[in-house]
Amino acid sequence: MKGHPKGLIAAALSNMGERFGYYIMNAVLVLFLCSKFGLAEEKATLIYSIFYMGIYILSLVGGIIADRTQNYKGTIQSGLLVMAAGYVILSIPILATSSNIGWLLPLTCVALFLIAFGNGLFKGNLQAIVGQMYDNFEAEAAKEGPEALRVAKGKRDSGFQIFYMFINVGGLIAPFVAPLLRSWWLGQNGFEYNADLPALCHGFIAEGAALGADAVTKMTELFASMNVQLPADIAAAQGVCQDYLNVFNTGVHYSFIASVCAMLISLTIFLCTKKKFPTPAKKSAVASVEYTAEEKLAMAKELKQRLYAMFAVLIIAVFFWFSFHQNGTSMSLFARDFVNTSVLPPEVWQAVNPFFVIILTFPIMWFFEGLTRRGKAISTPKKIAIGMAIAGCAYLFMTIFCKINAYPSATDFRALPVEEAAAMKAGAWVLIVYYFFMTVAELFISPLGLSFISKVAPKNLLGLCQGLWLGATAVGNGFLWIGPLLYNKFPIWTAWIVFMSVCFLSMVVMFCMVKWLERVTGETNVPVETKEEA
Repeated sequence: MKGHPKGLIAAALSNMGERFGYYIMNAVLVLFLCSKFGLAEEKATLIYSIFYMGIYILSLVGGIIADRTQNYKGTIQSGLLVMAAGYVILSIPILATSSNIGWLLPLTCVALFLIAFGNGLFKGNLQAIVGQMYDNFEAEAAKEGPEALRVAKGKRDSGFQIFYMFINVGGLIAPFVAPLLRSWWLGQNGFEYNADLPALCHGFIAEGAALGADAVTKMTELFASMNVQLPADIAAAQGVCQDYLNVFNTGVHYSFIASVCAMLISLTIFLCTKKKFPTPAKKSAVASVEYTAEEKLAMAKELKQRLYAMFAVLIIAVFFWFSFHQNGTSMSLFARDFVNTSVLPPEVWQAVNPFFVIILTFPIMWFFEGLTRRGKAISTPKKIAIGMAIAGCAYLFMTIFCKINAYPSATDFRALPVEEAAAMKAGAWVLIVYYFFMTVAELFISPLGLSFISKVAPKNLLGLCQGLWLGATAVGNGFLWIGPLLYNKFPIWTAWIVFMSVCFLSMVVMFCMVKWLERVTGETNVPVETKEEA
């Protein structure tokens, strides 16, 4: 792309393939765990939280491996192969029963671990290579003069936004894959998709008539709507429920085959283009020879400030990802329970976020670049603070909407008669508004956070520092279970107000740190203070 390093698009395409495979699985994971194993939502979201946390914690491991071996490209390749192995295990359609769940659920968790570990080897190290591209790009521009260097530095944020946009091209398509394959396979076997049936079938298989007359009647009506009559004999009816669950989940298993293919495509792109990518170790090895003792002392003082700044932003990132990644837990459940999804399955609504990323990235990027050309650039720390404010607005909207509509807890809502619950369901526009705000916030925070880390990270620890950014994401993901817990036990507006408060408080803290962070990153003319000078 004009005005950016030559390897940027190749790296973005490689990342796009991997993200496509990942988002196929991510879009359905919580609902898949519930429908396959009959898990309660709290337990399924706990597994999801641990898995999601593991993805980012293991990025620290991947960064350390790459930094110590100085083999970023080999680590990335290994990550893609390990992820492919995890998706292969997930793609095997084994029927879950009371007799095999003791080993099948752990096997599924092993597959999730392989995906998380492979992602840890891949994700942060590819981002480190992109950061190195811009280090080299700025070094070349510096040879042409101060003005060329200023323009080159202004390209880093937009470069990471472009890189991030390609991630979301895969994320836009992926959520449609599993629902389409599932619906197709259901149709091939004489069934239809219904979001309520898996839980009812699991309950009926476990409890029989003891499930309750209302639940049995509802299940019978849902089967009748697809021209399937439940036998009067309980054992035979349980067999029909077992058949439905088997067909329902087999369709999802087939979608994981697409994830395997995506990993292999991403690996092929990377292998064909890796010669375009820089090797961070080479630059740091040359630079370390040239430092005098006085330069090393000065660098040590500056390094402390850079590390302090990096960890300050990492703490803010924890709270953002804690709020943002509710899209895979409580927001996915909200789409299933409180939104009319008769046209599209609840998983598909996760495609709204990447759709907005794709259409908003370039307008936002051009806006920022226009300000830079006019000498009115907004610093990266200030952009992150603004992003937290926008995320808070997303949850402010959800709080007001759910409070006005007097929505109870999800548990109480699901217990309402079918007609009453249907009349209270929201239109799809609610999800669109929420995802619009959260996507704009994401574009102010996620790619720019990567850019910020690449600015302050020591050059010999690029992989580790990008892993720390992902580690902050892991900590936020470790608390994702809080959303579904509040969602099921309290009026749901109380869940949204918790996330709103977290976002607005983080915004205030970030704005208080902006001037200091600008000095550390060199985005102001004020010199950086050392700890001793402060």
